[in-house]
Amino acid sequence: MDFKTVLLDVDKIMPYENNSRTHTQEQIEQIANSIMEFGFTNPVLIDEKNTILAGHGRLKAAQYLSIDKIPTVQILGLDDKQKKAYVIADNKIALNSEWDDSLLKSEIEELAKMGYDLSILGWDVLPDFEDDIDYSILDDADLTQDLGDMTDGVKRAIQIEFESEHYQEAAELVKFWRTQGAYVGGLIMDFLRKEKDKI
Repeated sequence: MDFKTVLLDVDKIMPYENNSRTHTQEQIEQIANSIMEFGFTNPVLIDEKNTILAGHGRLKAAQYLSIDKIPTVQILGLDDKQKKAYVIADNKIALNSEWDDSLLKSEIEELAKMGYDLSILGWDVLPDFEDDIDYSILDDADLTQDLGDMTDGVKRAIQIEFESEHYQEAAELVKFWRTQGAYVGGLIMDFLRKEKDKI
């Protein structure tokens, strides 16, 4: 296997026609913002026919910015099976990493203190790093009594999961539907039945 670095005309680079990774316009603009801020630091990977193996989003961002030439790394020596596999593996393996929330929070706070434009980081909404969720909103006597009345003969079958930043909204929705004499499990079952009928 051999590697060749080439500054290539954008119109000579071919997207892989069966690329299963999609890019929204919003993400393309985020990549474009990163390129404007830091430069084109991550070359597009191509095969010997200039077909993309990794970097479809970067190509689209370059086109969005009307950049004529971009850095590429040509990978020589892969067979067709390896090329197909690499297009998938490059995207999937990157998704398998996780964040160290305490370090990420510290770094973002430090950047904010420096006056840095945090939108460059790529989040639509920055994580709130809420460590302890306050469930006390659900612990008043009226709700406990109402819940007891509504759960007679009800079995627990569904656990509702949501991101911490959605907790307050979820708690308010649960409280609202309880005041309407409904319970969330029933609403979910009704929704799922309707969705099933559409399939």
